Amino acid sequence: MAVKNWFTVSTLGKRTVSSPLKLGNHPGDTTYDYLNDSDKVLYDITLKGFNLYRAKHVEPPCFEMAGPREHIYFDPTKIRVAIVTCGGLCPGLNNVIRAIVMESYHRYGAKSIYGIRYGYHGFLPQEGYEPIMLTPDLVRDIHLEGGSILGSSRGGSDQVEIVNALERLNINILFTIGGDGTQRGAHAIYQEAQKRKLKLSVVGIPKTIDNDIVYVDRSFGFETAFSIAVQAIEAASTEAQGAKNGIGIVKLMGRQSGYIAANAALAVNLVNFVLIPEVKFDLSGENGLLEHLEKRLRKRHHAVIVVAEGVGQEWFVADRRNVRTDASGNKKLADIGIFLKDMISRHFKDIGLPAEIKYIDPSYIIRSAPTVPNDAIFCAQLGQNAVHAGMAGKTDVLIGRCNGIFTHIPLEAIINKKNFISPESTLWWNVLETTGQPMNMTNPAGTKKKPK
Repeated sequence: MAVKNWFTVSTLGKRTVSSPLKLGNHPGDTTYDYLNDSDKVLYDITLKGFNLYRAKHVEPPCFEMAGPREHIYFDPTKIRVAIVTCGGLCPGLNNVIRAIVMESYHRYGAKSIYGIRYGYHGFLPQEGYEPIMLTPDLVRDIHLEGGSILGSSRGGSDQVEIVNALERLNINILFTIGGDGTQRGAHAIYQEAQKRKLKLSVVGIPKTIDNDIVYVDRSFGFETAFSIAVQAIEAASTEAQGAKNGIGIVKLMGRQSGYIAANAALAVNLVNFVLIPEVKFDLSGENGLLEHLEKRLRKRHHAVIVVAEGVGQEWFVADRRNVRTDASGNKKLADIGIFLKDMISRHFKDIGLPAEIKYIDPSYIIRSAPTVPNDAIFCAQLGQNAVHAGMAGKTDVLIGRCNGIFTHIPLEAIINKKNFISPESTLWWNVLETTGQPMNMTNPAGTKKKPK
């Protein structure tokens, strides 16, 4: 007995327009083939997972494969497309914009492509931002630069005003490039368009430097982020080894997920302690970080610590009424890097063991950098597949990659959810093996000391 696929994608209607791509339908004819909506990718590719659903006689959860369709919903020569980039800067924004423009213009023949300035604020009349007409000549070299040619911002996601603006511009396809908050806004835009019975395709491209979007292998900008973070770690290691009892501390992005910290540490193999939000630790006490750091210094006389920005926030806020948020509703974080530096300095001063500490925060250098080559390829593929989805009338959908294959994911499936590192995962075990840090740095119940 089959059941409805967990990840069913919404479409605007029957596709009756022949694709201008002129691809094939027969394997072996030396031409890339169109994909069908029935082409799926298993979410859980393990044999154990597959057998679990087979035993229940139900279809396992799977995603619709992304890619060109033989028949599309829109006549590309008559449509108007809009692109918006939201949230903080991230490597690859310009790459994705360029890919969408080039694919829409050259492959499908769409000539009216608008860039919305400064995120969702660019739709609001009171903000006074006029859209930019995006052409191949304008975007030709933007992938060589960091940032976003359109600018970006947080907040401004008033779906009623945004859909009003989309109607005024006669937009048929909206590409939303951003993270959880952006895609939450995109889902609200889709819902408002549905209420008005508008034929609007809303296609999201996942942008989060933290790599914390669920159901995707990775988000663009992530590989560039941890690649550049390696340089900061190398500098911290050099500084630490250049002084007796030297300690290098590097703070990296990762509000709730420690993927950048974990991957950067694995890439460089110079880190002794990786601290991430998913794995709690005590600062003091017999099994706390300070005790293990002290043992490391007495034995090797240097150490490198990598800490994700979201670590230890519970130490700063006793009264939840004092929690502040940004325009996207994200909690503003206290600086764990400075806090750790101060606590470590105080500890070693108190025990009479002189230590020289160097603290590095490369966050803005990473955010504004151009992509590394592999990330650039990934951005181009995301943009191209987003265009295929939009032209086919897919809507309320995110373009992701699952198990190495590009897929369509309903926006509702990913919003308000996060991708975390499991302490039992292979990734975290690899980190522990590489750093040599203890598997557990918490004290027995009743012996914990609160940081002062």
